[in-house]
Amino acid sequence: MPHSNLPPMPRLIVEPAVRRALEEDLGRAGDITTDYVVPEDVRAQARIAARKPGVVAGLDAARTAFRLVDPDLMIGIERRDGDRLEPGDTICHLDGKARSILTGERVALNFLGHMSGIASEAAKMSALIAHTKARVTCTRKTTPGLRAFEKHAVRCGGGSNHRFGLDDGLLIKDNHIAVAGGVTAAIQAAKAQAGHMVKIECEVDTLDQLREALDAGAEAILLDNMAPATLAEAVEINDGRAVLEASGGITADTIVGVAESGVDLISVGWLTHSAPSLDLGLDIDFGD
Repeated sequence: MPHSNLPPMPRLIVEPAVRRALEEDLGRAGDITTDYVVPEDVRAQARIAARKPGVVAGLDAARTAFRLVDPDLMIGIERRDGDRLEPGDTICHLDGKARSILTGERVALNFLGHMSGIASEAAKMSALIAHTKARVTCTRKTTPGLRAFEKHAVRCGGGSNHRFGLDDGLLIKDNHIAVAGGVTAAIQAAKAQAGHMVKIECEVDTLDQLREALDAGAEAILLDNMAPATLAEAVEINDGRAVLEASGGITADTIVGVAESGVDLISVGWLTHSAPSLDLGLDIDFGD
């Protein structure tokens, strides 16, 4: 289920990324369309609302975009990250200079729509397997520079996060195994240097590799591109010894069968790299 009680993203992460996006949009001369067309002293009220159903995420980024453009803008947040939306639902209100609202609009909506799209898809996938113990998790297949935002969005939709980078989790994949000389050799090399707080996960694509990884002491095992029947056999072989993660081309049509095999986690790469943006819009009204 969507998660609406998450702590906000750290400002030290949010603000630099939003500032870069504004710099990209405003370029060297600023918003010349708005500055030429809209008088400086005109004030307006506006609201951002949902045009399609979904789950909202990215409010901190949207608010930061408007505040960086104009600290004097009044921003009233009506929803929390993780809240469900229906068409017409108001997400936030804005009150201040019309120029400021128009200049910050696109960057705010880019973050908000992209992150809400990810949260919405994560919520859909999680709902499909709610009757099982499995959890949907994301991957490192993220937009460069936006990983923290996209992974936050997955959590807002009720999913869980895989490692954030190469430095916070040890995942031995097929190419590591090939270079190291086999599953056992790779796991033993990792165990010899990993700190006590770092778990070791190993990718396997056969049941024989699974048995070898278990015997070598892997604490988590990624079962790559296995059919549900094979996954169920893997769960039986594992017998609770390691955390089992299924991966490989998981879609809404296949996730139920994968989850019902008894695995613990299902990683879905497209959540962060291909989820469609949620349709949101900013409607503006002029004040006095």
